[in-house]
Amino acid sequence: MSTAVPHQGDTFTLRPYQRPRGVHPPADFPPYRSSALRAPHRPPVLLPHRLTEITGPLLGEDRVRPADADLTTQHPGEPQGERIIVTGRVLDSDGQPVRRGLVEIWQANAAGRYRHQADQHPAPLDPNFTGVGRCITDDEGRYGFVTIKPGAYPWRNHHNAWRPAHIHFSLFGWSFTQRLITQMYLPGDPLQPLDPVLDSVPSEQGRQRLVAQLDIARTEPEWALAYSWDIVLRGREATPFETGEEGR
Repeated sequence: MSTAVPHQGDTFTLRPYQRPRGVHPPADFPPYRSSALRAPHRPPVLLPHRLTEITGPLLGEDRVRPADADLTTQHPGEPQGERIIVTGRVLDSDGQPVRRGLVEIWQANAAGRYRHQADQHPAPLDPNFTGVGRCITDDEGRYGFVTIKPGAYPWRNHHNAWRPAHIHFSLFGWSFTQRLITQMYLPGDPLQPLDPVLDSVPSEQGRQRLVAQLDIARTEPEWALAYSWDIVLRGREATPFETGEEGR
């Protein structure tokens, strides 16, 4: 996602790729209230990175099991809700696959509740659904998950605020200092036009890049609908990514 270049002595810097205008959301978007609390108010300071920050720690492929990508089989029983398949490719600005990249997801359950102590709204927890998964992209840059369709949930951003169904994605580069975070939405959700998080993306074209498409070819008959969503890391066709800390 960035390229390491030599610096003075034993330090390195990450050469960032230029962020295209009009694609990514601003750090401070007033309708998204919590962004005002975490948005920087001063220019960023470039800090040099030493070798250990550029090259490690690395997560070996043997640490990620195929079972980690199936969120419906992580517990003794089956989770409640609609089973879905989510697949896609991670690509660079030239359309080339990003191979052997770590992709992680986390989400609410079918009732719209996260298994997290900060989420205390009165929706049921599912004892058979934790809501987290991970996988490694293959030689074509492809990832794949089996999960449960997340439910909408209330949040205290404004009066009667509800977040549409979405899945959080985290992508790592060659080290843990190279991380991008975004969200995937499902098609046909009437809450999407009312969502300040999605509205923070400046263009309609950019917002549509965050919405997956029904993939009938990969749908499993009588078992699960499939959705396809490609992630482009940079360039004019880049997938919009979050700025700063993780959001809800």
